[in-house]
Amino acid sequence: MRFPTPLVPGTLILREKRFLAHVRLDDGREVIAHTNNTGAMRGCSEPGSRVWLSPAPNPKRKLKWTWELVDVGGDVLAGINTILPNKLVAEAARAGVIEAFTSYDRVRTEVKYGAEGSRVDLLLERGDGGVGDRWWVEVKNVTLVDGAGHGSFPDSPTERGRKHLRELGAMVDAGERAGLLFVVQRSDIGDVSPADAIDPEYGAELRRVAAQGVEVMAWQADVTVEEVVLARELPVRL
Repeated sequence: MRFPTPLVPGTLILREKRFLAHVRLDDGREVIAHTNNTGAMRGCSEPGSRVWLSPAPNPKRKLKWTWELVDVGGDVLAGINTILPNKLVAEAARAGVIEAFTSYDRVRTEVKYGAEGSRVDLLLERGDGGVGDRWWVEVKNVTLVDGAGHGSFPDSPTERGRKHLRELGAMVDAGERAGLLFVVQRSDIGDVSPADAIDPEYGAELRRVAAQGVEVMAWQADVTVEEVVLARELPVRL
C-alpha cells in the first residue's frame, strides 16, 4: 500500500499517553500527531527517534497529523500505525499474495461476529458464503523484537486480544474456519511468538486456540517511506 501523500519527516519529542506524539518537523514546527497504537510501543517510541507523519486528509480533524513510521536503528523502519495492517492484509488477499487466501474470492472487513460483541478484521468468503465457505481472520501488528531477531506480541497486556482469541476459538467450535495473522512491520524480525513475559494469559490462550484449530500465521512487510507491502511469510513459534 502506497501512502497517498508524501510522509513528512521529523524528530520525536515525546509520546504523551497512548494516542498523542509531540514531533518537531524538519522545518522547525512542533506538532502533535495522532498515534493509532494502543500498545506500549516498546523500542519504538524513544525521544529523539526519527519519525514520519502523514497529513490528515480531513481538514476538520483536530489533529492534523498521524504518526506512521519510526527509525528503530540500523536503517530499520517500523510501522506503528495499527490501522494499516488490516488494509495490508485485505490488499494482499485481493491481489493473491497470500497463497492460503487464494481460494476465497471475496473479502469483507469489520464484520460483526461472536458472542462477546466483536468485529472481525477480515472475513474471507467463497461460494454461497455459508459455513465451510468462510474464514474469519483477526490481524495483529508486531513491532516488539529482542536482540536475537525474535518478534513477539503483545507489547502490553491485552484483554481485548484475549477476547479475540476466544471468539476465534468459538468459531472453530461452530465448524467455521478461523485464523490469526501477525503483520510484522519491520525488517529485523525473523519469527514471531507470544510475549509470555508481558502477557502470559495471552500466550496460554493463543496456544489453546491453536490446538483447537485456529490457524496462526505471520507475514512480514517491506517498509519504506513511500509504501508498506506484505512480502513474505515468517515462522510462528508457539
